[in-house]
Amino acid sequence: MKTFISIKAFAIALCLGTVISVSAQRVTYDKADSTEIVAMLQNGKPSTLHFANQLLGRPYVAHTLEVNDNEQLVVNTHELDCTTLVETVTALTLCAENGKKTFADYCEVLQQLRYRQGQLTDYTSRLHYFSDWIEDKQKMGIVTEVQKNTYPFTAIQQLDLYYMSRHPSAYASLKRHPEMVKEIARQEYILKGRHFRYIPKKDVKNTAALRSTVKDGDIIAITCKKPGLDIAHLGFAVWKEDGLHLLNASQLHKKVVLEPMTLRQYLYKHPSHTGIRIIRIQNKNKN
Repeated sequence: MKTFISIKAFAIALCLGTVISVSAQRVTYDKADSTEIVAMLQNGKPSTLHFANQLLGRPYVAHTLEVNDNEQLVVNTHELDCTTLVETVTALTLCAENGKKTFADYCEVLQQLRYRQGQLTDYTSRLHYFSDWIEDKQKMGIVTEVQKNTYPFTAIQQLDLYYMSRHPSAYASLKRHPEMVKEIARQEYILKGRHFRYIPKKDVKNTAALRSTVKDGDIIAITCKKPGLDIAHLGFAVWKEDGLHLLNASQLHKKVVLEPMTLRQYLYKHPSHTGIRIIRIQNKNKN
C-alpha cells in the first residue's frame, strides 16, 4: 500500500531530526521500501557496487515515477528502470558516504539527485534528459563526467534534443498538462549544440587503456543516434576477466542483472547505440 506524507511530517513523526529542504512536497512510498532502505543504510558500506548488488533480481518496471497527477518524490526500490536504479544506488552511496542512515536522509538525497538543483516544483523540475542530469549534478558537486581529449575518448556527441516536446503523448504528465510542453522545449533548446566526448563502441575493449579510464561502479551512459535523444540506457561498470560488463535494470531480462555478455557485445547487439559516457560519483571511498 502506497503512503503519501509530507517529508517534514515524516521526519518529525519518526523523530529523525532531519527536515527535507522542500518540506511542502510529499513522498510516495511503500512501508517495505522505507524499511529496506534504512536496513541497507544501517548495514551497508559506502560502495556503489555494494548497493547495486543488493538490488539484483528486482523486476524491471517502466514509468514508476508517473503515479501521481502532481509531481511527488516517488521512492520505489522493488520496481526499477535504468534511471531509477542509478538514482537509487547513487542516493544510497551518498548517504552511506556521509553517515546518513534514516529514510528522511535518503529522501533528501534522492530529491537532490532527481530534480534540477534539488528543487522539486512540478514535472518540469525533474531532470528528464540524462545529459541535463549530468550537467546539473556536476554543478552541485555530486558527480564528475570523465572527459579527456585523448584515447579512448575519440568521438564527440553533439546534442539536438527534441523528443519529449515533439512526442508529448508518450508522457503521461505532458498529456495531462500540455501547458508544460513549452517549458520542456525551452530546456531542450538550452542544451542544443552542447558537445561531449565519449568512447565509441569500437573502442570499448578489454584493454589497459579502458581499464585505467573506467572504474568499477562508474555510471555508464550509453549514447545513441535515435533522433531527438541523447542517452539510450544507463547502468554501472563492472570489470570481469573477459572485459567490461554492465549492471543494469534490463528491459530484456525484465529485472536488474549483471549482463552476462560484455558491454562491447551488448553495444553491438543494438545498432542505435554509439558508445559510452562515463560519470563518476564523488565519494571518497573506492568501489
